[in-house]
Amino acid sequence: MRTEAGRRRLRNGRPPGDAADGVTRGARRRRAGASTRPVHAPGARGPGEGSAMAAAACGGEAAAATRALCAFSPRDRRFFAISGSDGRLRVWETANSRLQHEYVPSAHLSAACTCLAWAPPGGRPPPSKDGPQRKKRKSEVAEADKQLDVLAIGTAVGSILLYSTVKGELQSKLDGGHDNRVNCVRWHQDNCCLYSCSEDKHIVEWNTQTCKVKCKWKGDNSSVTSLCISPDGKMLLSAGRTIKLWDLETKEVYRHFTGHATSVSSLMFTTVKPMNENKSFDGITGLYFLSGAIHDRLLSVWQIRSDRKEKNAVMSFTVTDEPTFIDLTVSEVKEEPVKLAVVCRDGQLHLFEHILNGYCKKPLTSNCTIQIATPGNDGDSTPKPVPILAAAFCTDKQSLLLVYGNTLQPIIEKVSLNTTESHVCLIRDIQKVLSLKTDVALTKVKTPVVNLDTKVLVPGIPGHSTAVKTPSSGKEKKKNKRKPGETEESIEQRLEALDIDVSKVKTPGGLPQTDSFAVLLVQGLESNDAEILNRVLNTRKENVIKNTVARMPIHAVIPLLHELTKRLQGNPYSASLMVRWLKSVFTLHASYLSTLPDLIPQLGMLYQLMESRVKTLQKLSRLHGRLFILVTQVAASEAVQDVTEVNQTAKLVYEDESSEEEGSDDEMIADKDSDENWDEDEEKEEQSDEQDMTVEKEINGDSDLEPENESEEE
Repeated sequence: MRTEAGRRRLRNGRPPGDAADGVTRGARRRRAGASTRPVHAPGARGPGEGSAMAAAACGGEAAAATRALCAFSPRDRRFFAISGSDGRLRVWETANSRLQHEYVPSAHLSAACTCLAWAPPGGRPPPSKDGPQRKKRKSEVAEADKQLDVLAIGTAVGSILLYSTVKGELQSKLDGGHDNRVNCVRWHQDNCCLYSCSEDKHIVEWNTQTCKVKCKWKGDNSSVTSLCISPDGKMLLSAGRTIKLWDLETKEVYRHFTGHATSVSSLMFTTVKPMNENKSFDGITGLYFLSGAIHDRLLSVWQIRSDRKEKNAVMSFTVTDEPTFIDLTVSEVKEEPVKLAVVCRDGQLHLFEHILNGYCKKPLTSNCTIQIATPGNDGDSTPKPVPILAAAFCTDKQSLLLVYGNTLQPIIEKVSLNTTESHVCLIRDIQKVLSLKTDVALTKVKTPVVNLDTKVLVPGIPGHSTAVKTPSSGKEKKKNKRKPGETEESIEQRLEALDIDVSKVKTPGGLPQTDSFAVLLVQGLESNDAEILNRVLNTRKENVIKNTVARMPIHAVIPLLHELTKRLQGNPYSASLMVRWLKSVFTLHASYLSTLPDLIPQLGMLYQLMESRVKTLQKLSRLHGRLFILVTQVAASEAVQDVTEVNQTAKLVYEDESSEEEGSDDEMIADKDSDENWDEDEEKEEQSDEQDMTVEKEINGDSDLEPENESEEE
């Protein structure tokens, strides 16, 4: 049965009617600062402070810090946990900025870390019942000590991991509660209870000892993005677009708060006791809490009242960009101000200090703004802003822990707050700090001194002994070294020494002997390498061109056509080679080209180029014909002028005396028939001559001449 207090809460928990957005109205008003004591870091200024401040002011937006998932441990801020974009969880010691743990979830790529929460430092006893309290057993005390340094990690797939920083391993895994991304996890004060909210619109209460769901209920009509547990542990704040206050005993809504236009990203209680100490305190009424939303530059402060009439924010703090990390000191006394540290997306830190004493119309500006920049001395005179990732107040509330740099290797520094300046720029040389850390880490590595006489036992098969190679002496090392005058042998000489034919290894033209250059052609087209394209496209073998075009992928056809068009346009002398490639492309890939809707604009340049060349073909052919006629006529006229006179000398001269003396048969190589006819004609002529002579003698009376004279006449 429900108690009377629970019934009263249910009666008061009915959703009130809609009201105007007081936070949005207050954002339009002029901002004014609170008349409280400002805080600042001493000794922050150094050489070049003016230029560094200007760089931080102008380049703050450029040095926007990515929203990192990080959290300080509740026990004296001893550890700082951060999860970067690589999915790894790293735990750093804040005292010396040393990496303490590094955990890589098995599904860190598919199920990235979405939220972090440290377990509270000490267990709160359960609500007291009538009767004497029993003493805790040793097992219960040991179990509570184990959970002091447990880190809850929400993932994008809906599971929650519990990582123990003491053991350095995964302690347990909570499954079955959510089926979507976990947005926030919060521990209850008793250490065995955990609350989580998700994109699936539900809130789940877990029992971390049994790793089972204790209770599950719908938290909102949209995704629930943030949770916060009241100081007494009886109430729960949940937020999506609206903020709801739940009674954890009855799981009913106790109050509604509206005022944010976007999803709420952070919820925090700022007080543990009501400011009006005259009234009785029921554990929740009169408390203040803080809320911040995504893409909102206002932090709203709400007060839980009993009359339910006022549901708007009582005051707001203004910042320069969306808040990514918030830390505050809880006010326990009425006169004690609340100190607030807000890290924005642009890498700046805003510090507020204000006494919560009711409604404030104007948004409050920061008392101090802290930025970090590099000195800009070495080589670059322009200082660069350094983003601040997180900030937290120390236990003395007079100093601040700053975490800046990058998420993979952040730098943690403690800064005291006791000055009165409104803007501080810290000059920090990040490269020098990181180099010092690296040097320190390297000096810790020690190389063992091994004696040459020491016997080293190596793993192997029992009973099997192998010769252990002793380290080479200094003389052997000197033999391997080249003398200064010697030159290193070339690859060709080494191949000859191996008795390998160098001519077979080398290939003409630098290309491998193959029947296809499809791979080389695609590489050349993708990388736009002129050397590869020249070697491939200058191929003259028809079968190699056809095989290359046939084996090339479809997506490379259009780039090849563009390359061929460019070569045709820029170098007309290569047309004889490029036309072969065009012919193969159009022949083998015509079906693919016909399916392209933008084929005409793709091949427009090639078409115009071919059309312009075809138009001049007829004129060029006519000119070619005329020039051919002229050239042939000129050649014919030159041939006529260059003709030599015919030699009129006889090719053969016949002389009897020379023929008898020399007796040469070479000069008588004429035709046999012609020679015989020649002899017969001579005999006939001689006979006719003798007859004529005898007739003349008879007529003249010279027949009685002496024989000597006859022989002479003959």
